Amino acid sequence: LLRLAALTYSGARGVIAAEPVSLAEAPIYSVLVALHKESAIVGELLVALGRLVWPRGKLEIKLVCEADDTETLLAISAHKVRHWVEVIEVPPGLPRTKPKALNYALQACSGEFVVLYDAEDRPDPLQLVEAWQHFSHAPENLACVQAPLSIGNSAAGAIPAMFKLEYDVLFRGLLPWLASSGLVMPLGGTSNHFRRKALVEVGAWDPFNVTEDADLGTRLRRFGYQSATISRPTGEDAPEDFGVWLRQRTRWMKGFMQTWLVHMRSPRNLWRELGPASFLVFQILFAGMVASALFHPVFIFFTAINAADVVFHPTDTGKAALLIFNMANLILAYGAFLGIGWAVSSKSERRGFWRKVALMPVYWSMISLAAWRAVFQLTHNPHLWEKTPHKPVNRSAR
Repeated sequence: LLRLAALTYSGARGVIAAEPVSLAEAPIYSVLVALHKESAIVGELLVALGRLVWPRGKLEIKLVCEADDTETLLAISAHKVRHWVEVIEVPPGLPRTKPKALNYALQACSGEFVVLYDAEDRPDPLQLVEAWQHFSHAPENLACVQAPLSIGNSAAGAIPAMFKLEYDVLFRGLLPWLASSGLVMPLGGTSNHFRRKALVEVGAWDPFNVTEDADLGTRLRRFGYQSATISRPTGEDAPEDFGVWLRQRTRWMKGFMQTWLVHMRSPRNLWRELGPASFLVFQILFAGMVASALFHPVFIFFTAINAADVVFHPTDTGKAALLIFNMANLILAYGAFLGIGWAVSSKSERRGFWRKVALMPVYWSMISLAAWRAVFQLTHNPHLWEKTPHKPVNRSAR
C-alpha cells in the first residue's frame, strides 16, 4: 500500500536547473569521503571531486582514512592534491565502522553545510549548487537533502540491472514521495547534504550501526527536522559478483534490524516524536521490509501448497478464498514495485523491462537469503562491517 501511494506521485523527472553561485554569498561547504582499502579507485575519485562546481576558496574536501590503511594513504600521496583537499587519518580503535570515522572527521569540518560521498561516487558537478539553493529557499528545520543515486553499470549483468531498478524505485520514487508528504525518510548511504549545525545537534552518525544512514534519517525526524530530495544524481556502480552483493545486502539488512531495535526501545516516545503517520511508515520501512524479506519464500511455498489444495478440492470455498487473497498479495507486491520502476524510467531505460519482471522472484529470494544471514550476524557479530570492494569504472557496461 505504501508503494501504491508512492506510485501515484512517481514519474520520470528531469534535472532541475542550477543558478549561478555568487562567491560573496556562497558558504563554506565541507565534503567528507570515507575510504577504506580503496587504492584502486583513488584516481577516479579525485577526478570526480575535482569536477564539483563550487568556489575553491569556500570548499574543503576531507578524505577520511584509517591511519593503518597504508595502501590507500600511499595511493593518495601518489597524486598531487590541491590545497583544499586534506587527508584525515582516523586512529585505530573499535568499532571499525564508516560512521565512527565520519564522526572523527566531522570535528575538523568548518563548513556551514556538509556532504557525504563514498569512494566510488561520481557526483553531478552542480549537485552542491542545487543542494545549497534548496537549503536557501527552505526553512531552518530542513536538515538534509538527499541526492539520487544512479547505477551506471546496469548492462554488466542481472545483478546490476536489478540493483538499478531497486535504486530507481527508492531514489526516484519512494523517497521523493516520503519527503513531499513530510514523512520520516531513511537516507541513502551517500550524497546526503546536511546543515552541519543540525547534524551536530542530533549526535551525527551512530558508530555502532552498520546502516548509519537509515538511523540518522529517523533521528533527524525525531528531533523535529525535515529531509528533502534534489534531482542532480551521483553515479555509482553496483556489485557484479553475487558474493559481494550478498555481503553488502546482509550488512544493510542487519542495519535495518539494528535501527528498528534501537528506536523501538521506547515505542511511546517514538510515537510522540515522529507522529502517528511517520511512526506507521517507520514500522513498514524497517520491520515490514525485514519481515517480508525473511518470509517471502515461505509465503510463496505455502501459496503453492494452497493452489495444489484448490486443484484437488475445488469445492472448498475457504481454500479458494485464501488462494485469491494470497495471489492478490503477490501480484500487488510485485506490481507496485515494478509500477514505480516503470513510472520513473525514461523511454530508453524501459527497453528490456520484461527481463526485470522475470527476474523479480529470483532477486527477492536472494534478498531473503541476505536477511536470514543478517539475523545470524546480528546475534553473533552485530557490529561487523563487511566491506564492499570497489573496482575502477566498468566503462563497457555504462
